Amino acid sequence: MRVVYIDTLFILNGVVDYLLLLASARIAGEPLCRGRFFLGALVGGAYAVALFLPGLGFLYHPACRLSAAVLMVLTAFWNSRRLLRQVLIFLALSCAFGGGVLAVGLLTGRDPLTEGGVLYAAIDLKLVLLTAAGCYALLTALFQRWGRHSAARGELEPVTLWFQDRQITLMALRDTGNTLTDPLSGRPVLVAEGARLAPLLSVEREDMDDPAGAIERLNQCWPGRFRLLPYRAVGVNRGLLLAVRLDRSRLGEETERGTLVALSPNPVSDGGSYQVLAGVM
Repeated sequence: MRVVYIDTLFILNGVVDYLLLLASARIAGEPLCRGRFFLGALVGGAYAVALFLPGLGFLYHPACRLSAAVLMVLTAFWNSRRLLRQVLIFLALSCAFGGGVLAVGLLTGRDPLTEGGVLYAAIDLKLVLLTAAGCYALLTALFQRWGRHSAARGELEPVTLWFQDRQITLMALRDTGNTLTDPLSGRPVLVAEGARLAPLLSVEREDMDDPAGAIERLNQCWPGRFRLLPYRAVGVNRGLLLAVRLDRSRLGEETERGTLVALSPNPVSDGGSYQVLAGVM
């Protein structure tokens, strides 16, 4: 009979869950909010411990296991616009990591899993942690290369924006998740990193953080150019973005006049490979 130490069980599974959440964020290009990843890892560690507590045998059911994984992802990525994708990536990584750990166990002649299917290695904790770190590095490299947005697949295209006598060229991602439209005309709206357009428009970070307070001053300088654009997102029920009407834009081979661009106060890409989001019509 194997003796299970709760503290070792909690720490080991928490560390591994943290690495899995971090890897899934890197693969998907999500912002690295390590504090939320830590909270998600705490959920995973607590679930691993709960499996061995008296009266909680129902937690072994596959539905409970799936619910625990979803809860970890929700804790770590609660404001992501692609929660379903994050869940699928996390589950895929968990399966791949589990296979890697089992392979190392077979090679070393030591079983790193308990009968509950959770990680536990009271004798060789360092081996399992090193295996976890190695799998994290390998899986991140492989899946990030596979999942990276690329111009070759038609996902990334240069976009040139004109405002009066100034222009700027950035990289845009054709994003099916960007459904932001102009409520007056119904036309799609580009979402750009405000910091990138600041030299073009002469706006400040404070203007994007407080668009309602800046709209009057900006329209005094450029009458009719700026407006407030309502939006909704995960974690934001009702919000406002500062938007500007450009003279024209060219996305790939498509040229449009009077393009409306919403200015995001935050980066739209964690890795910086693109600075504009364009919806797919």
